[in-house]
Amino acid sequence: MPGTLTELFQRAAAEHAQCAALQHKVDGEYRSITYAALARRVMRFARGLAALGVEAGDRVAIIAENRPEWAVADLATLALGAVNVPLFTSLSPAQIRYILDHSGARLVIVSNASLLRTVLQATSDDVDVRVVVMDPPASLPDGAVAFDAVLELADGSPLTEEGYHAAWVQVVPDQLASIVYTSGTTGEPKGVMLTHANFVSNVRAAHEVLRFTRRDVLVSFLPLSHVLERMAAYYLALSWGACVAYSEGPRHLRDNILEVRPTMMLLVPRVYEVFQEGIEARMAKLEGLPRRLYEWSFRVGRARATALNEGRIPSLGVAVQWAVAKLLFIRKLHAAMGLDRLRYFVCGGAALPPETAWFMLSLGLNILEGYGLTESSPVISVNRPKQFRIGTVGLPLKGVEVRISEAGEILARGPNVMRGYYRRPEDTAEAIDADGWLHTGDMGSLDEHGFLRVTDRLKSLIVLANGKNVAPQPIENALQASPYIAQAVVLGDGRPTVGALIVPAFDSLRRWAEGCGLEIPDGNGALAASPHVRKLLREEIDRLTKDLADYERIRRFQVLDHELTPEAGELTPTLKTRRGVVAEHYADEVRALYGDA
Repeated sequence: MPGTLTELFQRAAAEHAQCAALQHKVDGEYRSITYAALARRVMRFARGLAALGVEAGDRVAIIAENRPEWAVADLATLALGAVNVPLFTSLSPAQIRYILDHSGARLVIVSNASLLRTVLQATSDDVDVRVVVMDPPASLPDGAVAFDAVLELADGSPLTEEGYHAAWVQVVPDQLASIVYTSGTTGEPKGVMLTHANFVSNVRAAHEVLRFTRRDVLVSFLPLSHVLERMAAYYLALSWGACVAYSEGPRHLRDNILEVRPTMMLLVPRVYEVFQEGIEARMAKLEGLPRRLYEWSFRVGRARATALNEGRIPSLGVAVQWAVAKLLFIRKLHAAMGLDRLRYFVCGGAALPPETAWFMLSLGLNILEGYGLTESSPVISVNRPKQFRIGTVGLPLKGVEVRISEAGEILARGPNVMRGYYRRPEDTAEAIDADGWLHTGDMGSLDEHGFLRVTDRLKSLIVLANGKNVAPQPIENALQASPYIAQAVVLGDGRPTVGALIVPAFDSLRRWAEGCGLEIPDGNGALAASPHVRKLLREEIDRLTKDLADYERIRRFQVLDHELTPEAGELTPTLKTRRGVVAEHYADEVRALYGDA
């Protein structure tokens, strides 16, 4: 198998030249781009980048939604031996500035005029960045160039077609392919250095589990700046001649699935929960025979799911009943959802609720949950189509070693483990020990069959239901800078948005209320419950977190009427928050925070 991502793509382009590589919406309809056409466009863009002065080792940042130009820009960058620095479109100007400065990126490719303005706001005269815009405005500022204009630069580029071939052939496996910035517990993002060999080893191992062919079609939904989407629903898919269809976003996902009818999909847990909620709501409206048919089919499906989850072949009776259920109900349900061709789902980025996995499997929709980190390119383990256990994250990939430390931490070692953190040798030494083991920061266990289970999180890093990572401590520190906030606990692990429990600075609040002429009864409880106080705290939260990425911002909060204390076990002796204890002590407030029943 080829040793670099450039070789993977070039081989696939030659073997599957007339097959559809990408699909995207044009005038309301999905249009295909063949492997041959994609390869030609990648070559022209690479030659255009060379005309702009991009050379091997240079950093090229990409800030864009999933679309064909993202793939073209990435593959062209890699072909030149340059390094892709992907950024989420939701990052704030301050965060973009930090990453551009830290990585040394001197060329940024953005999707539209809005992101162009964000990048220009993030940079200044002391940051020399050239910007390429996929959908340029009518008037481009100095230093900016349209994406199509870069393609046209190929005609007069110093890099010829022969030179382009020589360039990508010279890329070697140990060469840096990407610096992916991920949230750190200190608040400053850390640049994970991933080589071509890191990615290719993960592609090779993942293909042993998720067999892609040229008949497969995937809907690309998660951001390509997320390393899981990039490896699995991009490099892995294109390496084997599959077709990637770009979703138009969350609001259009259902329609896109119906239009594309994918054979595989990679999603985060929250989307599967939405699927479950939608199916349950739809089935609740059924009456009479259709309702009884659904309930019977679900019971048969659950019996089948139980056998499969235990590694058994369903009994003859269950198999016969399942065949009837598929004929009368299940196939119609799948077709109505656009999933009649689906082979399986894949889930990553956060923990999948077991009840959701059981529900979907009972309806014949298998979700293969996996586990990994950006630092491991990213997959460490994953359940197999015919070898899975609900509630686990599967078996380690071939070539990846996993063991549990004496402290209960999950350790991983293999060719997929990063080179290190860019310009952070101390952090690298802390993450990867002398024997090459990556310390994941997660607690877990291996069962007697080798299935990995993630049980807790050593790190305080919050993983939202959409897979985004949020470092809570910097947000809490920012909030506590307010004269009206004494303590703050940021929550959101496995939730759709970030929330917070706020302990007010009661004395300061009382003085504020008196100065405003507000009559609030004595007692902290009355202050905490006052709508005037909530309005003030909302303004303070918004003021102090305005520079955060959209997904990091606090959408909801609850006000507590007393302080957290070490005596109650809510704080350590050094006054660090014990997040798990707080969540347990204030379970009612957390439920209210997210509107749980």
